[in-house]
Amino acid sequence: MDSQSLETLARATCTVRSASLGSDGAEHGCRHEHSHILDSQTHGGGYAGPVSRKIFCSHCRLQRWLDVEAALAMAQADVQIIPRQAALEIEQAANLSAIDWRQIADGVASTGHSLMPLLSALQKNCSPSTREYVHYGATTQDIQDTAQSLEMRDVLDALDQALESLLAKLAVLADGQRGSLMVARTHSIPALPTTFALKVAGWIDELLRHRDRLGEARQRILVVQLFGGVGTMAAFGSEAMGMLESFARRLSLDVPLAGWHVSRDRVAEFVGTLAMVTASLARIADEIRTLNRWEIGELAVGWTEQQIGSSTMPHKRNPEGCEQVVVLARLAKAQVVLALEAMILEHERDYRGTRLEWCAVADVSHYTLMAFSLLDDTIGALTVNHQAMERNATAYSEAICTEAFVFEMAKKLGKSSAYEIIFEITQACQRDQVPIRQAIEADPRVCAVMSAQTLARLFEPRAHLGMAETIVDKVLGKAASH
Repeated sequence: MDSQSLETLARATCTVRSASLGSDGAEHGCRHEHSHILDSQTHGGGYAGPVSRKIFCSHCRLQRWLDVEAALAMAQADVQIIPRQAALEIEQAANLSAIDWRQIADGVASTGHSLMPLLSALQKNCSPSTREYVHYGATTQDIQDTAQSLEMRDVLDALDQALESLLAKLAVLADGQRGSLMVARTHSIPALPTTFALKVAGWIDELLRHRDRLGEARQRILVVQLFGGVGTMAAFGSEAMGMLESFARRLSLDVPLAGWHVSRDRVAEFVGTLAMVTASLARIADEIRTLNRWEIGELAVGWTEQQIGSSTMPHKRNPEGCEQVVVLARLAKAQVVLALEAMILEHERDYRGTRLEWCAVADVSHYTLMAFSLLDDTIGALTVNHQAMERNATAYSEAICTEAFVFEMAKKLGKSSAYEIIFEITQACQRDQVPIRQAIEADPRVCAVMSAQTLARLFEPRAHLGMAETIVDKVLGKAASH
């Protein structure tokens, strides 16, 4: 098509598009309100679930700011900074249902201030005398940081539940798979015999450490912010510290030693810890994805009649849930960079960090909680193919038992000498395409130090599981002791 034809086509397209736009600029009735993948009504369910959406809902965030303002007023009344009646009136007025939130949005757009339009609306709901006590002595970041602490607490509460649910499923899985012999792989190559129960116990052990981390992090992260414009609390007078204690108590948060307007390590720890947790979930999901491959076939992900694996290949049953957990972990990791950037601020106040955190805290929470949901579903519907595990272990038994030959021969020859002999044999077998068992049984150096009966025993993979069952018992015991 020549350039003139292309230009004509472009003008025609624009004409059609213009004709389809309504008076509000919407095309085909669309207001273009769902532009982020999290908000997609068709695909957003793979990135965020109802729990995190409720926590970070824009309406709920505004209400949370109002809740903090109400707690501030009541705490100030507790130490007689403002009249009790004024505090009660502010508490009653701090209800988003009595405020036109669209006016708040317009106000933020026109003033460029994230909180003042909401405060103005709150003041309008109060009597003239009470209005003077709204947001008394606080700074915007005091309110928003404290509200963010409440958001992070809600996320940690949800994570506790999600983690316990997943741990319970994994514990049942490990306990029921004690006898499932399988090949352990290192660098993707068959290595030694193991059990599937031990593999799952390793997953549980890692998640138990995250359970500890999340619990310890609460003590450092979940604190109030109420230190005024530059952290001196000067506007609150001599009752400042008592007010701070009351404020924290009313919100069930802890009291920090000093203001943290520019000390953002707490938020960075929250984001970093959640990203670590999600990375662990991704490791588990990716292991399941790998063992689900047809050429391995040791695990099979759940499948329903409604699912479709491919638009062109009817046979496909793709482990997309596992893949999505890995995607979410990578997205969570990206938020850590933002959280670390938010730590590098100037002087006593610098709002650049806060606005980075609003994205990082919400997004890492969405991704982590969604990853838990997906992996929990995957574990619940997982099929363990014991026959395939046993078959693979048997198929590679000659190779995965060679370590045992080294240590059996080491009793008479020493470890280094024994290793050199077995290394020479096995490497030659791989080079010359000779069965390892055949070569070992025919080697005079091997036969000189062990009997035929011992040789036969050492080629049995189940004879080399070591402390696998004991380790599984210890891990399950720890998981159950919480």
